[in-house]
Amino acid sequence: MRFPPLLTVCFPQLTPVGLSFNLYLDEGDCFNSIRMNISVKGEYALQALFDLASQAPGAPVKIGDIAKRQKIPQKFLELILAGLKQGGFVESRRGAEGGYLLVRAPETLTAGEVLRFVEGPHPGRSRSRRKSESPFAAMWSRVDLAVSDVLDHTTFAELRRAWAERNARFIPNWEI
Repeated sequence: MRFPPLLTVCFPQLTPVGLSFNLYLDEGDCFNSIRMNISVKGEYALQALFDLASQAPGAPVKIGDIAKRQKIPQKFLELILAGLKQGGFVESRRGAEGGYLLVRAPETLTAGEVLRFVEGPHPGRSRSRRKSESPFAAMWSRVDLAVSDVLDHTTFAELRRAWAERNARFIPNWEI
């Protein structure tokens, strides 16, 4: 089963009811909002680590299985996992029973540290080109801090738990 995009951040929007700020798991809930852009590589890295965090601890997962479940091109996933291995997020095991597994427990691994590693230190790079004396500079700085705070306090264990709870609510009942 493919998991939906992990990070669609809806930035504050002034509505007739007030100010809204939401972190959604599916894109359809984010209409009329400003979205944070994460590269495909960053999203795939998060999905791959989420997949590994969702498997039995200590059991290597084959790259082909991750690619199939997450609908990620296998060659691209190989490059992403090689980078994550160099960053100390995953380890690989060779052989027929080999594969990839998390180096750290999902409770200690945050989306923020993964994105900073994959995307670089500032995912909001487009704003860095704007002048610091702009009337919006302080606002953009607060937005960056708020997004970083959410990402730095969101662990893969928390994502796994929220995803399981969300799916448990939508179990189809075929009884008549």
